[in-house]
Amino acid sequence: MKILIIGAGGREHAITWALRHTSAHELQLYCAQGNAGIAHDAQLVHIPAEDHSQLSSFARSEGIDLTFVGPEAPLAAGLVDAFERAGIPIVGPTAAAARLEGSKVFAKDFMARHRIPTATYRAADSPSRALEFLRSGEFGRADEPVVIKADGLAAGKGVVVASNRSEAESAIENLMVKKVAGSDAADRIVIEEALSGVEASVLLFSDGRDYVVMPPARDHKRIGEGDVGPNTGGMGSITDGSILDEQTMQQVISSIIEPTLGGAEQEGFPFRGVLFLGLMLTSEGPKLLEYNVRFGDPETQAILVRLRTDLLSIFQAIREQRLSDVRVNWSPGASACVVAANRGYPGPYEKGAVIQGLDQVSDVQIFHAGTSQSDNGSFIATGGRVLGITAAADDLKSALARCYAALDKIHWEGIQFRRDIGRRASAG
Repeated sequence: MKILIIGAGGREHAITWALRHTSAHELQLYCAQGNAGIAHDAQLVHIPAEDHSQLSSFARSEGIDLTFVGPEAPLAAGLVDAFERAGIPIVGPTAAAARLEGSKVFAKDFMARHRIPTATYRAADSPSRALEFLRSGEFGRADEPVVIKADGLAAGKGVVVASNRSEAESAIENLMVKKVAGSDAADRIVIEEALSGVEASVLLFSDGRDYVVMPPARDHKRIGEGDVGPNTGGMGSITDGSILDEQTMQQVISSIIEPTLGGAEQEGFPFRGVLFLGLMLTSEGPKLLEYNVRFGDPETQAILVRLRTDLLSIFQAIREQRLSDVRVNWSPGASACVVAANRGYPGPYEKGAVIQGLDQVSDVQIFHAGTSQSDNGSFIATGGRVLGITAAADDLKSALARCYAALDKIHWEGIQFRRDIGRRASAG
């Protein structure tokens, strides 16, 4: 079978790896555009994810049997719709369903319509309106935190957790006036209360009627150890039985997952693909922070190393709306992914250094994110996030030990990574 994966990061490398390592089928894998690590598992296709016409032409001419979309931007832009209109098999949510991620205002209004527990919020379409809401007293005292979110996709630059009103006003200025998140990403913004608790991520496969929940995960977003510094795309992730107990998971299912899928069907965009729920575990129960309409990164890396079921069979079942026929199995225990980045990330970063020590590493999976390969075969650190060092084990402590033992052998000029990934969960 011929399979096309859209995307170029660590998430897509993990998807490609899982297809290759879980499937009993003989697969011919392609990835547009991919990276140097993906090139060892799939043939790279040099077509941008935003070029729907070229991608559909390639899929048709090559006789691609199934396409899977990794990143959010082509989903929001309607790549799935374009393929479906052309009669080309593809897995992922339509543009209508992708609004759950593509528009924070739409998502919050959707949560309100379907009584999904979330933070109190207001949507504003101008700086003056935003400041009016901010100063109304609705979001607590001036010295209390508040969250400012750009409405549209902002490549990780659209959410600011402001510690006080002064920082919040600066965030509104930066997003809506200075356009730091992009030219139109913050034409509207969401102002919402800052929830207190512990964050968790729940991902699920859905075919529009039935769903399968993946092992709960936890991302580590900030660049610095101890969760300090600016947010990033994610500096590490874990899966572990301690993230969500059974009672809390049942609350997530009954108050968030099922109302979301039911609401999507009711509103005419049944969700088919991978749905990501960003949660805050509060004293009042789990509350929904945000939707993503695709696999997360680096949660995907930590999750898929535990998958025992043929990933292709899951994708096919989603497309054919028979997910209930597939028994999805996961290895017991825990897993971890530690991201190694270039110095300077998430701001302007150094790049171009040769990565050393990859041939000295075993007992982990190395998922490439921002890499290229030189003519002599050396891997080059070209992106902000460069590698995701990933391992599954009987317990989280062991999984983390494998990741950090591997990172002790990997080096390039300017490497940075956090040494406290999963520390809270693995303490003791």
